Amino acid sequence: MTLSGLTLGPSKCFLIPARGANSLSVEFPALISIARRKGKFRSLHGGSRHQALVIRSAMDASYGDPTGSTIFPRINVRDPYKRLGISKEASEDEIQAARNFLVQKYAGHKPSLDAIESAHDKIIMQKFYERKNPKIDVKKKVREVTQSRAVQAVMSRFQTPSSKFIIKTATAFLVLGLLTVLFPTEEGPTLQVAISLIATVYFIHDRLKSKLRAFLYGAGAFILSWLLGTFLMVSIIPPLFKGLRGFEVTTSLITYVLLWVSSTYLK
Repeated sequence: MTLSGLTLGPSKCFLIPARGANSLSVEFPALISIARRKGKFRSLHGGSRHQALVIRSAMDASYGDPTGSTIFPRINVRDPYKRLGISKEASEDEIQAARNFLVQKYAGHKPSLDAIESAHDKIIMQKFYERKNPKIDVKKKVREVTQSRAVQAVMSRFQTPSSKFIIKTATAFLVLGLLTVLFPTEEGPTLQVAISLIATVYFIHDRLKSKLRAFLYGAGAFILSWLLGTFLMVSIIPPLFKGLRGFEVTTSLITYVLLWVSSTYLK
């Protein structure tokens, strides 16, 4: 049999039929080029036998796998999430769906299946561990608190004034705090506390231009600040100063801070 000018590409295949019952089928690599003007194919097992010559495409075997099965392209990726092609925020249903899809697609190649199952098992075990040992996401908790309706309602009652006004109120309450610490008396910081109430009413009136609202806001802020300061001192914060009237001095300082916030930012 003579073949002349015959060339085979990587995606082509052809069959030379066999003659005789004892003929053999021989497979050749896909990339074969035959360009002979004259000549004959000779039998590989003797001239008396005619052979069937089969050349088939290597496109059916990914990465040159001899079994013809498709190899999982991410088989060597170490990150189990990247190996399955999912994000770390994926739900368990999405993880299972990705695993089932890949197992079905690469069912004929055992190393690929082992890599897919290994990645799936690692992710499932990690999810189980996270449920047993949950981590506190501080940023998420703060965001949830600040976005709650109660906090939003409270925040809506405050506004930011000019920098000049903030400096003026901060200076006034800072002076009151220094006087309370430097000159404690047996009666406690009664005078300084009274001055803080007057300063609160004055600053609120300076911003809102309403005497009634200034008096109501100032008195309410003073009462709530003193009660909250006392509660914090009794239950949470230890006395910052020892000696004469240390408890009252610390409570007064906490009250000054809350009054400064009220007189400066309260809408």
